[in-house]
Amino acid sequence: MVEKSHTAGLWPSIYEPFRNMGQRVAEWLAPASDASSDDRAYTITVELPGVAEKDIELSVHDGVVTVKGEKSDTREEKGDTWYFSERQYGAFSRSFRLPGDADPDNIEASLKDGVLSIKVPKRGPDSESAKKVQINKG
Repeated sequence: MVEKSHTAGLWPSIYEPFRNMGQRVAEWLAPASDASSDDRAYTITVELPGVAEKDIELSVHDGVVTVKGEKSDTREEKGDTWYFSERQYGAFSRSFRLPGDADPDNIEASLKDGVLSIKVPKRGPDSESAKKVQINKG
């Protein structure tokens, strides 16, 4: 019979806070966002302060809108006897699954004051995605 060491149960509890650290860092870098809709469109807004338009990639694939980019922010302060520099940087990515009535072919986006606004129109009830299928008699 093999006995368990008393310390064997201790190791998992010591490493537990670090287990999902990569995911927590990714969530910290992920920009805050909101989603809403009205009768005509879905609107997604993503906060991207300090991110240049050239550093943002917006794509649509298989009903998913993805915003990717690189965030870099630098703040520097100097005094007679002190110096302070603070930086935040890293790649980010946020994805949003579109509802079935969204029209991914006509998405519009704009960036103003560090906020990316994505407007996805809704399809009408008579759109090409809804077809009546003829039932043939056997």
